[in-house]
Amino acid sequence: MRIITGSRWEEFADENSVLFPEYRKNRDELLNFTDSLKGNETVVTSSLELIDLIARRFRKGGENTLVYSDTGKTLTLREVYELRKYLDFDVRGGFSGEEARTSVLFVEGKTDAKFFKAVFKKLFEFRESRKAPGELRFIERVFERDNFDLLKRKSDGHYLAVIPSEGNSGVIRNLGNFLRAIEVFNFAVDMIGAAVDIDEDRESALASITGKLSGFRHEKTEFGYRVGETEVVPLIIGLPFEDEAVEWKKPTVEDLMLHLIGREGLLEKIKPGLRALNESLGRKLKPKEVMYLALSAYGHWGNLEGFYELFVMRSRFRNLKAALREAELMEPLQHLVGWER
Repeated sequence: MRIITGSRWEEFADENSVLFPEYRKNRDELLNFTDSLKGNETVVTSSLELIDLIARRFRKGGENTLVYSDTGKTLTLREVYELRKYLDFDVRGGFSGEEARTSVLFVEGKTDAKFFKAVFKKLFEFRESRKAPGELRFIERVFERDNFDLLKRKSDGHYLAVIPSEGNSGVIRNLGNFLRAIEVFNFAVDMIGAAVDIDEDRESALASITGKLSGFRHEKTEFGYRVGETEVVPLIIGLPFEDEAVEWKKPTVEDLMLHLIGREGLLEKIKPGLRALNESLGRKLKPKEVMYLALSAYGHWGNLEGFYELFVMRSRFRNLKAALREAELMEPLQHLVGWER
């Protein structure tokens, strides 16, 4: 199966290609057409809905590809399927718009996204933005979703996209697919951050990133790796937390929050409640359970993501910086967003 998109499609189509117009086609017609395909066809289309249906059906097999005719380069339909499912990436190409310095940060989940969003706002002068630069036009639709954050720093026009990715494996998957999309669709971002938890040890976490980069020509830099015009910056989350009332097993973003609420004095205020729950339950509380208790004690009636963002924004600069420095995250974060002060 081969799909052809882009403005120069005639250079890659032949007399046996199926030219499928996107106009005046309802979903039933698209489903019927997709069901009729045998897998050996070439389909020329600019319909994202049709591309989604074909990619979902034919994502297995490296011979099933999408050709972006403007560059002549290809993606496998599995890559197309994942770019569409996890990033709403517009695989029709043709991106345009204002050029600007741009960074992208892939994080594990929604709480991680809100934590780092607040860090960027608190320490590096970023604010929410509704307008996307040309480098981010390919996922502009995503900006309407609540779990995606687009930020801009007014002083230098630097844009930053913070994207949750469904766990460590999701961060690595999105990193690889995103770098492939950069190659195929001929666009660039200045920095890509990959924030992953230490599951076993720091070396293993870093190896998951370098393993994905092995499929690309890359070179080592001071803070990460350069792939073409883009620098990939690993952000390894691993700051142990020790407390007699907390059952700590492995580092997550909750540990960063535990250190921060400890420095801000909130942890000490809820210690009597922690001890009472320890005794009542017959066990120590897990970090996320502690965070829910802290949320309640803080008087926040929203969800955990909202609490993370609010608490980071209201914390003292010195305490937030101290927690990030202890976690060895301050310098790579500064580099990711071009903060030279």
